[in-house]
Amino acid sequence: MIAASAGLDNAAGQVWDVLVVGAGPAGTLAARQVALAGLRVLLVDAKGFPRPKVCGGCLNGQALAILQSVGLAAVPEILGGNLLNQFDVRSRGRRLRLALPGGIAVSRFRLDEALVQSAMAAGAAFLPETSAFLGEICGNDRDEWRAVALHGRDGRQVEARARVVLAADGLAHLSLRNHPEFSSRVARGALIGVGSLVTEYPAAYVPGTVFMAVGRHGYAGMTCVEEGRLNLAAAVVPEFVKDSGGLPLAIAAILDEAGFPPILSMVDAEWQGTLPLTRRTKQTAGRRVLLLGDAAGYVEPFTGEGMAWAFAAAVAVAPFVERGLDTWTCALEHAWQRTLRRCVHGRQQWCRWLAFTLRHPLAIELAMRATSLAPSLAATIVRSLNRPPVPFPATRYENASTGTKPW
Repeated sequence: MIAASAGLDNAAGQVWDVLVVGAGPAGTLAARQVALAGLRVLLVDAKGFPRPKVCGGCLNGQALAILQSVGLAAVPEILGGNLLNQFDVRSRGRRLRLALPGGIAVSRFRLDEALVQSAMAAGAAFLPETSAFLGEICGNDRDEWRAVALHGRDGRQVEARARVVLAADGLAHLSLRNHPEFSSRVARGALIGVGSLVTEYPAAYVPGTVFMAVGRHGYAGMTCVEEGRLNLAAAVVPEFVKDSGGLPLAIAAILDEAGFPPILSMVDAEWQGTLPLTRRTKQTAGRRVLLLGDAAGYVEPFTGEGMAWAFAAAVAVAPFVERGLDTWTCALEHAWQRTLRRCVHGRQQWCRWLAFTLRHPLAIELAMRATSLAPSLAATIVRSLNRPPVPFPATRYENASTGTKPW
């Protein structure tokens, strides 16, 4: 269990340069990066750490390149992650195996814990088991901040103050619930996410491979992570879970339909669930507020893209924060939204296409036949999803003293 390095009284006793809501990959890495710049940073999360999280457990080439760029390349291997080299997808008995150009499988339970510790080591204060809710703009033009209500697990409530708030608290981004301009629109037919970790499973699920089972009512991914555990993550039609008699039976049906061996221990496993996944957020910036990670919008990711998007936004946001501390303008908000479109949303098109394909059995069959006949087509997609990020074009929001860009 990670102990808090700040309490409610301390959180309310000063004006923070940055208050980050949400200690997932986007929030923790952003907190670390701005703390390394010498800013006073408070990282808040509603949960205690470590905690389980629905995720495929994969870091692809993009994600690893970003971690390397910020000096955290060794973290996944230190945690005992497994190197990935193959993607094995099956649908209705048809099978396709593709080589992966690189990646590591590690559970979010361990990875998020390590990222929180890296943020604390950089100087960020951490306040777990505390809910945060964005308030109004306070102060004056020379000394302006956002009020943030903090609700502790024991029922105590205080008001914190921050010159910049980074909202990285997931799909629901409850910290912004009183601000409809940041609400999300869920896509029609959006699937829900479910996940679990099991220790007993068939030997066919070998380390180094990302397995994907595609069925008529959703798809499931299986990957061996640290300590000999199998990470399961699935996106399923909500009604199918109910009709199947519960999560384990629904996932078992998808595995059986695709042609994978059953995982009997799923019945007794502890499962986590999410809200409907695919959604768009109305706006991703406001007065002294920037959104990143899943809070800024979500597309169903594959083979680790979601983690790469989170890391990319986390690193990109740092110069915007530094600039915003001096002068906050509408131009800065617009620039952040353009940056998100360039470094995150623009890279999500392949995943939108794949998500559409997985919802239509005929499209799945045609796609698998096409990639079997033309392996270079699949290789192109895999390379695109794993390519390292390129530096962003220079913007007027670079750090004026160092010329540092988001990468």
